[in-house]
Amino acid sequence: MLKISNLYVPKISVLIIIIDALLLLIAFIGGISLRYTEGQEFLFSKDSISEASIFIFAMISSMAAMGMYLPETQRDFNTTLFRLMPSTALCFGIMTLIFYIFPQTHLGRGALLFVMIFSFLEILVARAILSKGFNIDILKSRTLVLGTGKNAQDLISQYGKLPPHHQPKIIGFVPFPGEDCHVPDSLVMTDKGSLFTLAEQNNVEEIILAPQERRGGYFPIQELLECKMHGIRVMDIATFFERENGHIRMDSLYPSWLVFGGGFDQSLLRSTIKRTFDIIASLTLLLVTLPIMLIAALFILLEDGFPLFYRQERVGKSGETFMVLKFRSMRKNAEKNNQPQWATTNDPRVTRIGNIIRKLRIDELPQIVNVLKNEMSFVGPRPERPYFVNMLNAQIPYYGVRHSVKPGITGWAQVRYPYGSSVEDAVEKLQYDLYYVKNHSLFLDVVILILTVEVVLVGKGSR
Repeated sequence: MLKISNLYVPKISVLIIIIDALLLLIAFIGGISLRYTEGQEFLFSKDSISEASIFIFAMISSMAAMGMYLPETQRDFNTTLFRLMPSTALCFGIMTLIFYIFPQTHLGRGALLFVMIFSFLEILVARAILSKGFNIDILKSRTLVLGTGKNAQDLISQYGKLPPHHQPKIIGFVPFPGEDCHVPDSLVMTDKGSLFTLAEQNNVEEIILAPQERRGGYFPIQELLECKMHGIRVMDIATFFERENGHIRMDSLYPSWLVFGGGFDQSLLRSTIKRTFDIIASLTLLLVTLPIMLIAALFILLEDGFPLFYRQERVGKSGETFMVLKFRSMRKNAEKNNQPQWATTNDPRVTRIGNIIRKLRIDELPQIVNVLKNEMSFVGPRPERPYFVNMLNAQIPYYGVRHSVKPGITGWAQVRYPYGSSVEDAVEKLQYDLYYVKNHSLFLDVVILILTVEVVLVGKGSR
């Protein structure tokens, strides 16, 4: 894993992006050379560098928007095929728009078509090779686990749930004195000498601390320090799950990790950058989607009359409430006796046009007003109703931590987990919300916006 501005990025994702960029450059050169007789002259000009860079950026952004760099989509050929087709179409649309705005560009529609065909075929073949013949083990870190209890067992139980390139290459488990053994005996290392000697003999690159009990007892702090001084990474199990899963697991979380760990940047600089980003992103989205919102409002009016908008109390930063603004997607008086209800799959309260705008997330667009009023951010945890917040605060530890930042129109939990309609779903989404609160940055916000495109286009997680 590589850490870029507080976001853990798998090495395999970085490698694939580099490979894709090289393939796209080859496709660009091939398309120009095939389309124009003066192609070689253009390829060695300054214009070609800028146009190739724009094309590569547009194509990689389009593939990222369709989730092609997510860990779960990188080893499945069929998934690659069905995500690459809309990615190519999206990039073609972006590049065509650029050429109409800047007609002086050398890369016309004919050349672009050749470039897109080459790009599609090259990336498809490259992903097929990756899915069949690439030895992913070379990107895995050799890992030693300190502990054999239930926390260590969690690593094994999670092993099959993680994508191949996210599975740790566990060399063995070192038990603490008197600790119960919940891992296979064949992986337990008992005759070890010093911890550093054991790590050196097995070419260990990282050590994961997974003790069964954190209070009292033996803890090899000097041996761990020696390992760290020799370049071996040392982390606890909570940090490991944060890094590999992109969320903070509730069952491995403890208060001191939150207090003494990194992240949770609430500085003036970060707040200023985020507010600037919110305003620019909101005004841009308002400008782009204004025709769509007018059409949505017209159809709501024709189907079910007024009101067009739905105002509802939600909990924001520091527990303060505000009135969120959305397009009305349910029939009037949808909640009997004003009793709050979670939305369900195929909810009968949803109108016909409401079903469409919910799937495409159009109903969320009026929240731009909340962002401009500084009640929400563009990116952040989903704002919940006071009724559910009070209920979840009483049942879920650390639930209130998500209110240390402003809620958002979109967020890490929204793009990584389906729509929640139960306490269990709320726990799962909280793990992603905690990750965002701890690691939020401009880079992560941009990544979430790119992933939101896929959510909107495929209706992921809508109800």
